[in-house]
Amino acid sequence: MNMRADGPGRRSLLTGAASLTAASLVGCSPVARPYPGTPKAAYDRLMAGNRRWVSNALQHPDRDPTRRELLASSQRPYGAVLSCIDSRVPPELVFDTGLGDLFVMRSGGVAVDSVITGSVEYGPMTSGTPLIVVLGHQRCGAVSAVYGALRAGRSLPGNLQAITEALRPAYEHATGDDPADAMARAQVKLTADALRGNRDLAPLEGKGALAVVSAYYSLDTGEVEILNGAPVTSEAG
Repeated sequence: MNMRADGPGRRSLLTGAASLTAASLVGCSPVARPYPGTPKAAYDRLMAGNRRWVSNALQHPDRDPTRRELLASSQRPYGAVLSCIDSRVPPELVFDTGLGDLFVMRSGGVAVDSVITGSVEYGPMTSGTPLIVVLGHQRCGAVSAVYGALRAGRSLPGNLQAITEALRPAYEHATGDDPADAMARAQVKLTADALRGNRDLAPLEGKGALAVVSAYYSLDTGEVEILNGAPVTSEAG
């Protein structure tokens, strides 16, 4: 007996299944989430995303066409992340975020100049972004190259030498069994400290409207370790 099931019912079932599959691949955001307008709320959302990344429980939020259309005329990211250019550390993936969630600045070894600083300032000063994260990472090639050059007393080629000069203060902290790693951690701490003391950002942090966090990403585990600056209260004021 032929049990073949053709016809409209079967086509509808297949179409529905295909739609569900497509939605899961895109990563729909079926429920609008409230804007995390305080440093603590923004920090909590970002770190919850990293926990999902570590545990492979990704939600892929804010990545559907509806979100794209919603943001076409304006944006209001809740976080600004300054990280290294390393291809293994994309902040949007590390924190399981999507369109319109983060301002992202990337430079070799988290090196900072006036343009990078101005880019970091942009969110807090124009959009009220309540959180800045300076994110270094394990086995940073840029930091290792600068460490080796400074230790040997030689220059890096081309404009790479500008990265050397930007990271030179962190070299003073290159100690212990893994001096390059200590230097990478020092660089994000020094950068975060400088941003907290920034004449334009310091007043925002002083009144509780902004937190500047230094953090370190493990290539081995995917976990973001907070070094300092994590906000401890949920209210600005």
